[in-house]
Amino acid sequence: MWRVLAMGAFLAATGAADAQVQWVSLEAGKHRIEAEVAANEQARNFGLMYRSHLPPGQGMIFVYPSPTRICMWMKNTLIPLSVAFLDEEGRILNIEDMTPHSEESHCAVKPARHALEMNQGWFARHGVKAGERIEGVKSLSAK
Repeated sequence: MWRVLAMGAFLAATGAADAQVQWVSLEAGKHRIEAEVAANEQARNFGLMYRSHLPPGQGMIFVYPSPTRICMWMKNTLIPLSVAFLDEEGRILNIEDMTPHSEESHCAVKPARHALEMNQGWFARHGVKAGERIEGVKSLSAK
């Protein structure tokens, strides 16, 4: 009970509890992804920190206002993740595996508009590789 109250206090202090969670359906080939949208600076900075579980087929899509050199790290992130860096069209630039609690930076190979985090190994298990397109992110770029 104490941990739940502490997490609630943490979320309230960071404003995350007040944010309305937005979801989007994406497709990687024949595979459907339900992704939580992190479209503002606060949501992008908080990401998937402090979560102990990410259900299969779910992830988080980070949306940036314009193409930029995106780098991700895993400080305060409890679960192993893979991140795909995407251009404005949803084409995968590169995919990186990330280790929980690591402060090692994992960066897009060139300016990217989105980063899609999934459970570690999701992209490899589903045969999704650099150069392929994630459908559904283009609508996020227009917002």
